[in-house]
Amino acid sequence: MPHDSLTLPLVFLLAAIIAVPLFKRFGFGAVLAYLAAGVLLGPAGLRVVNDPDRILAASEIGVVMMLFIIGLELSFTRLKVMRRPIFVSGGLQFVLTALALTLIAEAFGLSDRTSFVIGAALALSSTAVALQILAERKELTDEYGRIAFAILLLQDLVAIPLLAAVPLLGTYRSEEGLTLFAFVKAVGAFFALLLVGRIALKHLLRIVARTGIPEVFTGASLLVVLGSAWVMTSVGLSAGLGAFIAGVLLAESEFRHELEAQIEPFKGLLLGLFFIAVGMSVNMDVVASDPLRIVTMLLILVVVKFVLLYVVGRASRRLSHFESLQLAAMLSAGGEFAFVILNQAQHSQLIETSLNDQLVAVVSLSMALTPLLVLGVAKLRPQFDRIKDDPVKQPFDEIPSGNPEVLIAGFGRFGQIIGRFLAAQKIPFVAIDNSPDQVAFMRRFGNKLYYGDASRPDLLRSVGGEHVKVFVIALNRNDENKRTVRMIRRMYPEATIYARARDRQHAWELMDMGAKPVREMFYSSMQMNKLILKTLGVPKDAANERVLKFSQWDEKLLQEQFLVYDNEEMLRASAGNARKQLESLFEADTDSHLLDEHVRPAEED
Repeated sequence: MPHDSLTLPLVFLLAAIIAVPLFKRFGFGAVLAYLAAGVLLGPAGLRVVNDPDRILAASEIGVVMMLFIIGLELSFTRLKVMRRPIFVSGGLQFVLTALALTLIAEAFGLSDRTSFVIGAALALSSTAVALQILAERKELTDEYGRIAFAILLLQDLVAIPLLAAVPLLGTYRSEEGLTLFAFVKAVGAFFALLLVGRIALKHLLRIVARTGIPEVFTGASLLVVLGSAWVMTSVGLSAGLGAFIAGVLLAESEFRHELEAQIEPFKGLLLGLFFIAVGMSVNMDVVASDPLRIVTMLLILVVVKFVLLYVVGRASRRLSHFESLQLAAMLSAGGEFAFVILNQAQHSQLIETSLNDQLVAVVSLSMALTPLLVLGVAKLRPQFDRIKDDPVKQPFDEIPSGNPEVLIAGFGRFGQIIGRFLAAQKIPFVAIDNSPDQVAFMRRFGNKLYYGDASRPDLLRSVGGEHVKVFVIALNRNDENKRTVRMIRRMYPEATIYARARDRQHAWELMDMGAKPVREMFYSSMQMNKLILKTLGVPKDAANERVLKFSQWDEKLLQEQFLVYDNEEMLRASAGNARKQLESLFEADTDSHLLDEHVRPAEED
């Protein structure tokens, strides 16, 4: 194709722009849209690209950048808190899944060594697909999202010795295979990056930041990500693991947010390209040559991993039945590392070329199946909401009844600010969070926080709920938020409940239950509006008055639309009228401001 250097990027961008909105419109995620676009553009479709391996290798940088950004959200302290889910849940998942798939492979007549490599490779899940879907659904910080991330992190660590073992198991010892010396070198590089990076990376970024040139800092950000990835790959380890370590090292630095802002645009584009390349790599000729065999292998892989992941979720003593199903749906596919391990196994003469092609096709199809599986499980939520689905958790804390005046349910960023303010006023309160990781993490900093579920009537009674004057519901998830409000309203009909609301729709639902919603972004946006007006030259008193007027108007509109929010036609009509009211509300102020602009120079003279 002529002008490939321009044509291919244009085709990829056009495919993404068309596919993603189309799939989103029908309730599917961006991942499935990218995969479908890849199948259409690849050898099985329009043949825009006939060699997807080159694009797949280049686009893996998107996965590397994603892991770097995730690392920025963590720290060594938080990783230490997560050590149990990483090594217990992650280790249990890998061992059980690898063992089950190895036995199944042996039942099909394969040798012990071949079966082990296949079982171990297929036990790994797709980091890119799972984390992208979790990010889209805003569930990475949910309990099952944290367990999923812990399992994926353990799998990255397991891949290191696994890659070393494959050449040693083969009948053909490639010169590129990892020897004992190479393995020691790899482990040494791992710890060297930890030790050197902890000091060197921050100093490097400080030096670059002093230049004050944005593009130089962008280049330094990319250098940190790609450099740490290169160090790991040069000794045979995972590029993503190197980037993740670099992110963790910088998680507590002053450059954390700037790095995230610089890397995020590159990550989004390259990650989309990665999924397109995965779709292209599906060899439909292999599928068409023996569809029954491919479908059977696909079902075995997904069903076995789904069942065992569900068991791991329940065994973790943290996840409910539904959350365990979500975990299973998210991680039941094969992963990117399977491509590398299976390819190395083929070079080491452990797997025949035809079998390798079939396994690669199965892994690719399983990755494409994941968004549909997640969507299917999500449809089951109403059925689980109607039945008692208590998680098998560690015992909740015994919370002493000290007759608190305020109860805070949820101690994330929102709840912590409220807690600090109440503590400064010496107002007695009790804070509860249903995440054991969050409780353990916050207690390390001296916070008096209890592990419990504020939607449980026994907890509300034990804490002295009948004496609580104000209930503050600051839970992150809307369904938990509403469930807690519903229970408190049922037990204490006269209680004052302030509940965190994500948006207007959520606010109306909370108002239906008798709670007073506090929109989490509204008041901070009003403060920014004041700053904007003052910066534009509006006098302080006028700016405060206009923001107050808008705030009062919007609160009144919220109450009016609450009466019709379940009627879409009336709600649209109300929104149209509201726009006209808002325009007329500030017409006089705008004219006054323009008059001030003409008067001001004369005053200054």
